[in-house]
Amino acid sequence: MSRTLLVRWDGRLVGMLRVNQHGELLFQYATEWLDDAGRPAISLSLPKREEPFKQRACRPFFAGLLPEDLQRDAVARALGVSRGNDFGLLDALGGDVAGALTLLPDGVAPGTEPAPEQPPRLLDDRALGEILDALPSRPLLAGQHGLRLSLAGAQSKLPVVLVDGQVALPGSNQPTTHILKPPITRFPGTTENEALAMQLGAACGLPVAPVEARTLGSRPYLLVTRYDRRLGPDGRVSRLHQEDLCQALGIVPERKYAAEGGPTFKVAFELVRRATTRPALAILALVDAAIFNVIIGNADAHAKNFSLLYDDGLQLAPFYDLLSTVAYPALAPTFAMKLAGCGTLDEISSSTWPKFASDIGVAAPFVRGRVQALTDAAREHVDRTAAQLVDTSGLDRRETQRCVDLIRGRADRLATTAAGEAQARRPNRRPLRRPKPADE
Repeated sequence: MSRTLLVRWDGRLVGMLRVNQHGELLFQYATEWLDDAGRPAISLSLPKREEPFKQRACRPFFAGLLPEDLQRDAVARALGVSRGNDFGLLDALGGDVAGALTLLPDGVAPGTEPAPEQPPRLLDDRALGEILDALPSRPLLAGQHGLRLSLAGAQSKLPVVLVDGQVALPGSNQPTTHILKPPITRFPGTTENEALAMQLGAACGLPVAPVEARTLGSRPYLLVTRYDRRLGPDGRVSRLHQEDLCQALGIVPERKYAAEGGPTFKVAFELVRRATTRPALAILALVDAAIFNVIIGNADAHAKNFSLLYDDGLQLAPFYDLLSTVAYPALAPTFAMKLAGCGTLDEISSSTWPKFASDIGVAAPFVRGRVQALTDAAREHVDRTAAQLVDTSGLDRRETQRCVDLIRGRADRLATTAAGEAQARRPNRRPLRRPKPADE
C-alpha cells in the first residue's frame, strides 16, 4: 500500500509524492502540469517528464525541504516519527515550505489566505516568550497549534507572519512572510553576530535578505523577511519558488559539504552560469558572497546556503544565514567549500585569489578588485552598522562590539594582503611623466 501527498504550486496540482511499503519515495508530475508549457519543473534536477522519478532522483529535492541534523532529530521526536522518514515528516510539515510548493494529503486545502475560522494568532510578549523557550526542544513548533511548517537548516527557527508589525502564527495554510530565529543556546551572541553580518553585507552592496533584530526584555531574536514571498497590491501574499544549490544539483542534504561529496565552488559557479537568466549578474554576486564570507570569517557557507529564485526568470536568490563562525572556537574552522585549495580561513593568502578566479572562470583582476572594494566597504561600514543595530534594537553592545573587532581585524588583514599583492605586480620602473593636454 502506498501513501500520497499532493504537491501544489499556488493551488495548482503539480504532481504526487508517494511512498511505498518499503519507505521509498516516488514523484510523478501531473498530466495537466506537463501539458502546460508555461509551467516550469519544480527543480533543475527534476525536469518535466511523464515517467515517475524514483527515490534516488527525487529525494534530494524533497528531503532538502526539511530541517537538518539536531533540528531534524528534535522534530522527529516531537512528531513521533522516525528521523529517516522523509515522507512522514513532509506529511506533518509540508503546508508551508521554502519556495512555492505545498505538500498536503488529499482533501486538505492548500490555502493562499488565512481561513476565516482559523485566522493568524497574534503573539503577545508572554506567548512569544513561551515560543522562544519551546523552539530549542520543539523546532518549527512541530505538532502544535495545527501548524504545518518546514524550513531547511540546522538552526532553530520558526516561519511566522507579521500583523501590523506584531509577530503572529499563520492561519490555516497561510503563506508565512518572515522567519523568527532565536539565539543559538550553545554559543553566545549569535543574534548580534548574524544581525551584524547580514546588515553589513547589505551595506557593502550584497543582495541580502532583509533582517530585523528585536529584543523581548533582555532576550534577542531575529526576524528575517522571506525573499520567497511577494506582497501584492491587494495585500495578498503569494509564494515564489526557490531551490538551494544542493536541490538543483540533485545532492541529498546529508552531503551538503564539499568534503563529503557536496558541491564545490567550481560546480556552484558552473550551475549559476548555466542556469540563471542573467548569469553575469549572478556570477558577480556569488563572487562577492565568497569574498564577504572570508571577510567576516564564515567557514560554514555550503551549497544549501545559496539558492536559485524563480522570479522574472531564474536568478540567484538574496543571501542568508551569514554568520562569523570563527567567533566560536568550538565550530570547525574548515571551509564547507574550499577556496582555491584553501581548507581554512587562516590559509587565505595573496595567491588564493588568482587561483580562485581560475577555478570559477572569472578574470583575476576583477576578483582582486572585488577583494579590495569589499574589504574597504566592510571597514567603512562596520562601526556605523553596529551602532545602528544597538541603538534601534537593544542588542547587547559588548557582544556586538566583539563581532565588530573580529570583522575589522579580518578586513584589515585581507586588505593588507591584497595591497601587498598589487604592489608586487607593479613593474619596478620610474613613474611616467603626466602628458600635457593637447591644447597646452
